Amino acid sequence: MHEISHYLPHRGTMLLIDRLLEWQEDHVVAELRVPASGPFHEDEGVPAWVGIEYMAQTIAAWSGNRARNAGDVPGIGFLLGSRRYLAHVQYFRAGAVLTVEARRELMGDNGLGMFACRILEQGTEIASANVSVFEPPDPMAYLENSKQPAQPHQGYRI
Repeated sequence: MHEISHYLPHRGTMLLIDRLLEWQEDHVVAELRVPASGPFHEDEGVPAWVGIEYMAQTIAAWSGNRARNAGDVPGIGFLLGSRRYLAHVQYFRAGAVLTVEARRELMGDNGLGMFACRILEQGTEIASANVSVFEPPDPMAYLENSKQPAQPHQGYRI
């Protein structure tokens, strides 16, 4: 596998996963070492809510590898949200090696997708969630259109 930045647009301290361990058409596994410093680190470690971003970046690596395999450049995607995020720890301890797994449950032609994710430490699940993502076919056009002011609602005529 390549350096993780080969698959992701994230750079610097916002690149939170370290390497891609496994990639399949419907499944991806990434790994990270919880940092002892950085934008999310607190005295106790990294708050468990950051696990959502670990999951999102693992999904982004899946998408980036898929794009590379098709001869394309990894695109920009958006984390829409999660359902049932459950963490069995309050903090990921500094120095811990975490494995992040994501399994594609669905991916529509419109770029909307949902992944079943989990985070493991030494083989024990410590967090899980269903994560919803959106990868528009043309991210720049999507972003430009989202900047347009909303049109006032004219109401309904009966």
